[in-house]
Amino acid sequence: MLLRRAYDAVRPHSRAGWCRTRAGIGRGDAVTGADAPKTQRAQFRQPRVAEVIAGIIRDRIIDGELANGDSLPKQEDLMAEFGISRPTLREALRQLENEGLLTVRRGSIGGSIVEVPTAESAAYTFGLVLQSRRAPISDLANAIEQIEPIAASLCAARDDRDEEVIPLLRANIKEATAAIGDGERFTTLSRRFHEDLVGACGNETLNVMVGALESLWSEQERQWAARVSAEGRYPDEGRRHRVLEAHSSLVDAIAAGDANTARKIDAGHLARSQRYALEDSETLVIRATSLRNGLRDLGS
Repeated sequence: MLLRRAYDAVRPHSRAGWCRTRAGIGRGDAVTGADAPKTQRAQFRQPRVAEVIAGIIRDRIIDGELANGDSLPKQEDLMAEFGISRPTLREALRQLENEGLLTVRRGSIGGSIVEVPTAESAAYTFGLVLQSRRAPISDLANAIEQIEPIAASLCAARDDRDEEVIPLLRANIKEATAAIGDGERFTTLSRRFHEDLVGACGNETLNVMVGALESLWSEQERQWAARVSAEGRYPDEGRRHRVLEAHSSLVDAIAAGDANTARKIDAGHLARSQRYALEDSETLVIRATSLRNGLRDLGS
């Protein structure tokens, strides 16, 4: 019954069929099956059962009924719930796995684990697109420099910034100050400051969109920090202190509710700080797999 209701909900036409009206095809005069032109039959294609089942499970994940890390019921239970065959269920699960919403484990410890979409998973998709277009790292840096300051101004405009924004950012500054002698750790915490800034802006669309870009850039900076630390070229503590001063000034502007100043401070700080990571990386393009496996030069 559940499958029947779900199938009916997504059918492109009702049992009454469709008739021609001034606006086009409407209910009444059915144009179906062999009588319909091929283009109309393609337009009114009935969804496959596997697509319907995938849609039901997808909605459960997106709507929060299934949480990140949850296991789906056993295949036998899902087959009984939906009244479908094992091949149909596997096709539905394969579709959700391809969308990144499930991790399917095979073998004796098999099962399907829910993967709720995140900014990090969006970053992987962003990375694939950027890699396919061979966009250089400098292109990514410029995008963040233009967009992130908007998030800073939104943080300053929040009525609840004293509870939701300021404590988070000040805690980061305190932790980064303690790690100032460790270049790689300092870079990780400094990048987290910017990720937290975007995450606290209060605009979910901006959070997801810019959060994906921040994740890609953070990985670039972490790789840069590891490389220059190994070569003994990591910026000295004086420069690290200036980063902390910029972060503190930005938090002060946000705390004061000064959106314009917060935006300007963040833009200036990004322009200065990104310069270090771009010194020997401007011709590099991020692989989607660079979140794990590194960078490739555009000329290789």
